[in-house]
Amino acid sequence: MKKIEATIKPFKLEEVKNALIELGIEGMTVTEVKGFGRQKGQTEIYRGSEYTVDFLPKVKIEVVVADGLLDVAVEAVVKAAKTGKIGDGKVFVSAVEATIRIRTGETGEQAV
Repeated sequence: MKKIEATIKPFKLEEVKNALIELGIEGMTVTEVKGFGRQKGQTEIYRGSEYTVDFLPKVKIEVVVADGLLDVAVEAVVKAAKTGKIGDGKVFVSAVEATIRIRTGETGEQAV
């Protein structure tokens, strides 16, 4: 099993969610986060004063998938989240050693 963590622009959340649901991936965790990468924030003007916003709002999606679904799931996330502009985000993939469903005690892929 693999864990996919994607940090994306907030307005792309629905598209990414729908792309994953189409693949049969039902469970995901979504967190509102703040961050920046190469864009290094942006300059805003508030009441005539200019200030820099270093941390921009992002959404972090976490999904655990079977190894066989990894490539298509990552491709779906990238395709759905891409705008072609700076700040589209990143996708990280890591191995999952164990999964246990608390309610039933199921383990492994059955727990996902």
